[in-house]
Amino acid sequence: MNLSAAEQECESREPQHYLSKEEVVAMETELLSDYRFGRPQLMEILGHACAVAITKAFPLSSLDKRQPTVLVICGPDQNGCVGLACARNLRVFEYIPTVFYPKRSPNSLHQDFTVQCEKMDIPFLSYLPTEVQLINDAYNLVVDAVLGPETELAAVREPFTSILTTLRGVKIPIVSLDIPSGWDVDEASVDGINPAVLISLMAPKKCACGFLGTHFLAGRFLPYDIQKKYELNSPRFPGTDCVVKL
Repeated sequence: MNLSAAEQECESREPQHYLSKEEVVAMETELLSDYRFGRPQLMEILGHACAVAITKAFPLSSLDKRQPTVLVICGPDQNGCVGLACARNLRVFEYIPTVFYPKRSPNSLHQDFTVQCEKMDIPFLSYLPTEVQLINDAYNLVVDAVLGPETELAAVREPFTSILTTLRGVKIPIVSLDIPSGWDVDEASVDGINPAVLISLMAPKKCACGFLGTHFLAGRFLPYDIQKKYELNSPRFPGTDCVVKL
């Protein structure tokens, strides 16, 4: 059987590289210093890409058209900032996001992204709904932007331990940004939350090697030299899409 040029390229492509925590830190440092990406710029690119991936995994036509609701849970570190940007972009895409952000960061960037959400009339909850309330309040899905690769798991305390406990029991779909909260970057978790969708930022992390759900990559913006240096071997992004399904 003759293969098309695209199929031949796919078969000859090296497997996608999954980053270690050390590589994640090194790559981000290079982007911010050598390539002069600003952190707000980086957070916006990633937040927008996450929102786009969510529209692909859960298009408006597949949700309750009257209430396409999304609960975005944000932590105090960088992943939480991406979650805020994602929530705002989801609102632009005509979803109805609500944010739970229990431990707001004093960082000016987090504060700016929070104000931008508030100016888009995105409500902020003062408490996390219980598993029953999440269903009864008709949320279509939950976005997990609680803990990221930058989080030291040994230092995780309340309210985040309780949040993770709630998310482990949630029956509605969960979308995790970069890594599922509570997972170690370098190895898959056996007792963490189990998202339906994972959106890897820049490149997938080692913990996602055995992920069985729907997996998107948001990394098209990476400079070619970075991609080559870290031997990412990322698949081609279709058309003008900023995300690709792995």
